[in-house]
Amino acid sequence: MSGEEITDRDRANAQTCLDCPVCRRARKKQRGLAYWFVRKVERGLCPKCRAYEKVYGRKAHEPMPTDAPKRGNEE
Repeated sequence: MSGEEITDRDRANAQTCLDCPVCRRARKKQRGLAYWFVRKVERGLCPKCRAYEKVYGRKAHEPMPTDAPKRGNEE
């Protein structure tokens, strides 16, 4: 990351990106129209996708890590 502070607004926008049906499909399928659209739009136009990248450190179209611990189950 570029050292910018992550604000509550960034987290809220990143959550919106997580809930977005287009971005979710792009992350899950990794191909098709939704994937292409998110790859082309995420950085330039969508503030939710930019916030997602800032908060999670990966592009909005990149797949979710499968081995990441679930929230609340961390010991």
